[in-house]
Amino acid sequence: MAFEPKEEQKTINYEEARIYSQEELSNYTEEELKNYKIKHDVPDLDDLEKGPWPSFVTDAKREDLHRKKLNDERLLISKNCVEDLLGQLQLSFDHGETHWKHGGIVGVFGYGGGVIGRYSDVQEDFPGVASFHTLRVNQAASKFYDTNYLRTLCDMWEYRGSGLLNMHGSTGDIILLGTTTEQLEPVFHEMTHELQQDLGGSGSNLRTPSCCIGKARCEWSCIDTQDMCYELTQFYQDELHRPMFPYKFKFKFDGCPNGCVASIARSDMSFIGTWKDNIKIDQDKVKAYINGEAQPNAGSHNGRDWGKFDIQKEVIDRCPTGCMSLENGELKIDNENCNRCMHCINVMPQALRPGDDKGVTILFGAKAPILEGAQMSVMTIPFMKAEPPYDNIKDVIENVWDWWMEEGKNRERLGELIQRKTLQEFLKVVGVPAAPQMVTAPRANPYIFWKEEDVPGGFERDVEDYRSRHKR
Repeated sequence: MAFEPKEEQKTINYEEARIYSQEELSNYTEEELKNYKIKHDVPDLDDLEKGPWPSFVTDAKREDLHRKKLNDERLLISKNCVEDLLGQLQLSFDHGETHWKHGGIVGVFGYGGGVIGRYSDVQEDFPGVASFHTLRVNQAASKFYDTNYLRTLCDMWEYRGSGLLNMHGSTGDIILLGTTTEQLEPVFHEMTHELQQDLGGSGSNLRTPSCCIGKARCEWSCIDTQDMCYELTQFYQDELHRPMFPYKFKFKFDGCPNGCVASIARSDMSFIGTWKDNIKIDQDKVKAYINGEAQPNAGSHNGRDWGKFDIQKEVIDRCPTGCMSLENGELKIDNENCNRCMHCINVMPQALRPGDDKGVTILFGAKAPILEGAQMSVMTIPFMKAEPPYDNIKDVIENVWDWWMEEGKNRERLGELIQRKTLQEFLKVVGVPAAPQMVTAPRANPYIFWKEEDVPGGFERDVEDYRSRHKR
């Protein structure tokens, strides 16, 4: 069944909604950009433009030149905001510390999240970014957009903000970078009334749920990630917009164990599509791979001669549980020991497919380093059905939230609470027995921690020296 939203969707016509003419949007030449210099001396940022890769600095300079050539009445915040943004960034590089004051009581009426207040503590030097608030915008499921929406959004942000945005932030949101307090309510009104678009989560609440491309475009997706993400986003609006948790909480939805949104590393509650029955095998196609009649990895490794495909070396020996073998030319799988890693399916997609009894594996506790360091989520519920309206999954969510809100300390993520109260205690909350698979794989830390000798000046700081550079 096709995914259907819960309310009628507006059709946006950019030609009717647009703010700027095409001449205004293309108001400078590449030669002008090449010779353009901002008023601040930014040697470190200039270095970031060198080399083969695209640079955010070049993009920012483009935007600054574009804004400078617009008439004053065509912008509602300072023309110099991007230029001053780059100048303050260079100062932060010079000092090795930020000059943003983060937070403050700023937002839109009725919401406790969605706006991240930012104020410069050197605003006398950079008045264009005296206030430079960020808005998080709830992205569409799987990040499908049409150009009418994107161009209308960009026009609105050019007019009421800095024109700079990020597609997408680590939570998944569209990030609108930089506007003034006076523009927050007008931006929110235009987002909700004209673009039919809500803000995302920020603060100690449910962050914006995020999902992979799911069944819309991927043949491996075992769950309808778009429908599940949309349903839980709509159902938990209060938790998304009105902070009430000990700290942030993230849902992420992977349609299969390939993990294209890396939910296992980035979310307090990870949903990974899986199957309960046997992998489906087409033995004729297995022989086609062995005989070189079918391309392994769907041809994605073309461009270099890797030699003849060797099913023993490239599939069977790489199985992490050793559950595969080749007997008389037929591929055998001990499905009871298969951990659904997807490697064999990825290498031989014509021969192997996920089973038919599909659902979701639920994991808990991933996070970046705040208190106890980075950690991956732990597999807790091996299999649940995932069918609308997902009441069985909502029951698990609310049991976990009740426990976390009762037992969690301020700014303690769920994974840190599980560490402190023990996994055994958490398993009682979710009502599942302990299993060896929950602890056999070590957690990995993807972060680098600096040693004091590697930091200029060490970790000690002179408070008077700090205050001399931070005037407010």
